[in-house]
Amino acid sequence: TVELVESGGGSVQAGGDLRLSCDISGYTYSRLWFRQAPGKEREEVAGIDIPGRTRYADFVEGRFSISFDAAERTLYLQMNSLKPEDTATYYCAADPRTMTDMMARDLTPAHWGQGTQVTVSS
Repeated sequence: TVELVESGGGSVQAGGDLRLSCDISGYTYSRLWFRQAPGKEREEVAGIDIPGRTRYADFVEGRFSISFDAAERTLYLQMNSLKPEDTATYYCAADPRTMTDMMARDLTPAHWGQGTQVTVSS
């Protein structure tokens, strides 16, 4: 079975940094971060696969970095230079399929964490 548990959310001043963590158990190939603000649609933030290939949303603008520690089985999202518009609930997600296949077929990840809140004040 696959289980995901996020942590690391909190409140930070604009321009500050946060690192989100997601402990993953079970087999996964693609690991991703999503976020959703109240009244807005869920959006992909970043993704990484087993070969280490990454992808980022345009709004990241070089500020975030996704990584995976294979030894600890932990997915990370390092967020720097945070803006108030980054305020949202952040979710980690995983899937045994490749990101290319998922995006080409518009598939949603099979496994999700509970989410962790990130609040950025101006």
